[in-house]
Amino acid sequence: MDEFAARLRALRERTRAKALYVSALPNIRYLTGFTGSAGHLLVEPEQATLFTDGRYRTQAREQTDGVVVEVSAGDSRPALAASVRSLRLKRLGFEANRLDYETHSFLDGELPHCRLVPLKAEVESLRQIKSAAEVEAIRRAVDLNSKAFDEVCSIVEPGWTESRLAAELEYRFRSLGGEGPAFPTIVASGAHGALPHAQPRPEAIKPQSLVVIDQGAILDGYCSDMTRMIAIGHPDETQNKLLQAVLEAQEAAIDAIRPGVECRTVDSRARQVLRLTTVGGTRLDTMFTHSTGHGLGLEIHEGPRIAPRQRQKLQAGMVVTVEPGVYLEGRAGVRIEDVVVVTERGCEVLTSTSRALRVLGESGASQNG
Repeated sequence: MDEFAARLRALRERTRAKALYVSALPNIRYLTGFTGSAGHLLVEPEQATLFTDGRYRTQAREQTDGVVVEVSAGDSRPALAASVRSLRLKRLGFEANRLDYETHSFLDGELPHCRLVPLKAEVESLRQIKSAAEVEAIRRAVDLNSKAFDEVCSIVEPGWTESRLAAELEYRFRSLGGEGPAFPTIVASGAHGALPHAQPRPEAIKPQSLVVIDQGAILDGYCSDMTRMIAIGHPDETQNKLLQAVLEAQEAAIDAIRPGVECRTVDSRARQVLRLTTVGGTRLDTMFTHSTGHGLGLEIHEGPRIAPRQRQKLQAGMVVTVEPGVYLEGRAGVRIEDVVVVTERGCEVLTSTSRALRVLGESGASQNG
């Protein structure tokens, strides 16, 4: 609980606001430990009050410490507004990137003498630097994710559909103790893999096709994210060329990660490698259509962004993904992704699963390519 108190102190020091309304549930969890699906948090200089409804009466009091809990029979926003009025506040900060229009309109009408002041992503900025406990929580989620992948690869058979493979992975997230997938699992084979966010289809995975598997599990609230490649039967020359280029691009990006390095530099290292390889006369960097990575933690997508033009500097404690990919329309997609924590002197890759292509024989037996 001391960590939550420290986070609230850091938020107060950062904003120097007399009162801040926190509406985003992941931010409320970060600041208080409350994991319910309905809540509003009012942070004052000397007190923090969590407003929720009767479903969470017991849960809110068990999960929080040093936070006042106000329970309403239904919608808890009127109680929040009444509390602000009782404090005679002239200004109330709110999360401009999180608050929905309907709630803003409600508060604007209920608080005629209080100005609603939009603030930047203050809590998200704090969340970018993970504590040692958070890094370990992410490491456990990453390990669970890897174990699920290994278990499914040991049983997958020729003839499985993309949907079947995705379902098996998500089943194992829960059977291994996780809370479920961090995002809809991507399984995309052959030409379908050229869609970066393809949805699994009820179609059998064909032999000699590359399969993109992008999966993430949630454990104790923290997310993991990993992309690996499998194939039934050995890949051809072009497929091997794509795989090797993406692997080298990822390694170059990871090698660049350390405190003080701009995010755009890490991104450019991956693109520089892909620029050196061509397929059908086309440079592979032109087939890399998304950013190189993103932060993760209580949400699957957090700051910082590892992308072009992102001048933010990496700091120790940041946890990011590194996931370059190339997408050859009508033929195949290749993406390799790991979770990496920035350390005081460099970085540590938290993902333990081999990045090598997992080749499944006609019998379903797997081996690293």
